[in-house]
Amino acid sequence: MIKALLQITLREWKRILTRPEHNLVLLVIPPLLFFFYAFIYNKQQAEDLPVAIWDEDHSPVSRQITFLLEQTASIHITEQVNSQAELEQRMQEQKIIGAIHFPKGMERDIKSRHPVSVTIYTNAASLVPGKLIYKDASTVIITAGSGVNLQKFMKTGMPEEKAMALIMPVSLTVYPLYNPTYNYQHYLVPGLITVALQMMIIMVAVLIINQEWKEGTMETLRITAHNSAGLIITGKAIAHLTTSWVNFVLMTGVIFPIFSLSHPGTLWQLFLLFNLLALACIGIGMMASVIASDVMLALDAGLFYTSPAFVFSGFTFPRWGMPWYDQYYASLMPYTPFLDGFFKLYFMELPLRYAMPEIIRLLLFIGFTFFIAVFFLQVRLNKSVRYVITP
Repeated sequence: MIKALLQITLREWKRILTRPEHNLVLLVIPPLLFFFYAFIYNKQQAEDLPVAIWDEDHSPVSRQITFLLEQTASIHITEQVNSQAELEQRMQEQKIIGAIHFPKGMERDIKSRHPVSVTIYTNAASLVPGKLIYKDASTVIITAGSGVNLQKFMKTGMPEEKAMALIMPVSLTVYPLYNPTYNYQHYLVPGLITVALQMMIIMVAVLIINQEWKEGTMETLRITAHNSAGLIITGKAIAHLTTSWVNFVLMTGVIFPIFSLSHPGTLWQLFLLFNLLALACIGIGMMASVIASDVMLALDAGLFYTSPAFVFSGFTFPRWGMPWYDQYYASLMPYTPFLDGFFKLYFMELPLRYAMPEIIRLLLFIGFTFFIAVFFLQVRLNKSVRYVITP
């Protein structure tokens, strides 16, 4: 049994290394794709975003706020505008991503403690840059406005602590966790790499069984496995799982260190989670390969199944905000529990026990898909044996 299992595994490794549809997808494309993703977001953060100033106050306070805005990481003052129409035109021309309007009499109203409306315009079509501009601009404007009143109170002889208590009775401290700098590369690249691996593993796995039937080599494989579908599925799964380790080493040993994406102490936990994802994907692919005899139909099914994984997984939009049917569809993909566990182990650096719900779900994927694959393949093998024996 062990000898037969080893023969099937070695045979599948040979097929992976010699067949272009296998080695290109599993060994050649992944490193190119990984570096491509990493270089796309090599700038890491959205900085020096073009912002216009519409200053109707022309006061020392408005000039001071403009200076402070320029010092922030996300804002770069590129021009002055004189009307809302001009502001909208510049934004439509994509010359600016945001703008800030200082109303007439702003300094006077601040010093007399009258309400002041400073308007921040952002291009919400660019969601993250718009939020960064709003975050930095609102912080600067609130701080600068409070500073004007602070100086006014202190000139009357009021202690600084009491003046601060009057101006800002509630102190707000914000601690962004796990990606405090809103680093595109740190957040997106690991997700893009893993979802690409999921797609490639499944797209190759859907060819594992039906190509044997198509090419007439299944009979030889059946004899090697002593008519055991379990041996065939296990041997092929071992070959594809160990091949996926090459991409794991490339991801964690090359891409992550080069682009400073590593999280010390998470390697073996990620390795366990990655193996579960790979096995779940192999199981899904082989299940489709056994059920769908037509190779093109199996490929279409694999492509249809894997393509929306990144969107439905909750990586870019929270699943709880999706309609119930989208949440249900997301639960049918192994990448969804993998991503939840990946966030806990990689980004949050939590102990493995926190990812146990996701690990159990992946194990259920593996158990169900491999059982179905073995069952239907055994049925087909038994039919082929009866066909050969029948005179």
